[in-house]
Amino acid sequence: MAAPAVSQEFIEFAHRLADEAGKILLPASASRPGIELKPDRSYVTAIDKKIEAHLRTLIADRYPAHGIHGEEHGDERLDSDHVWVLDPIDGTAPFIAGMPVFGTLISLLRDGVPILGIIDHPVTRDRWFGAVGHATTRNGQACRTRACPSLADAIMTTSNPDFYPVHERPAYEALRERTQWRIYGGSCFSYGLMASGRTDVAIDTGFSIHDYAPYKPILEGAGGVVTDWEGRPITFETGHRILSAGDPARHRDALAVVRDVMKS
Repeated sequence: MAAPAVSQEFIEFAHRLADEAGKILLPASASRPGIELKPDRSYVTAIDKKIEAHLRTLIADRYPAHGIHGEEHGDERLDSDHVWVLDPIDGTAPFIAGMPVFGTLISLLRDGVPILGIIDHPVTRDRWFGAVGHATTRNGQACRTRACPSLADAIMTTSNPDFYPVHERPAYEALRERTQWRIYGGSCFSYGLMASGRTDVAIDTGFSIHDYAPYKPILEGAGGVVTDWEGRPITFETGHRILSAGDPARHRDALAVVRDVMKS
């Protein structure tokens, strides 16, 4: 039985959240922000924290029974049927460096499964939106992934080769060797481009749910596929590794490569 379509009320509210995030992020992108290092040595800025705090306030005011999971300010009411998942700046290092591939990720999970997602890039004025029961859009216009004849014809993306520990690096290397071209460092922008039919395969590791929850409704609504490295659907419990493709046949091919390498 198909999941019910996401309501217009949730859609409009999600776009409002993205609008509000952009009002903070766009002017802040004009100059290099001050930075802090988290315990895992990743960057965080006051802008990350400010955006997430603002979005949390909006959610709590509108939907006080809903849960919230955010990268910077932790968890609230995760036992709720509906949980908003927030990444105020996906690509904080590019944001600091002034490379315009950073954006805000917003998703809504129902019973632990992402049903709505936004990738918002105020600097480039791009917004990808996807939701169950609705076609994926880029700036309000329907977009689709592309058919890709083979892995040998595919453009592959990964956020950063440095993210791969020694035991996971063979999976990345195997896909790198089988694809036509690789693009690195695109952060969430790469996944939006996949939904628009510009790239074909993406592999990533070192992620958390806030880094990829929107990709499920966005890519699936555009004709693509995203799973973990074992081929399991994306949920709140998914681990740190994801594999995506615009063409379902190429996802099957990529998954076979990754599985074969990881079991050896």
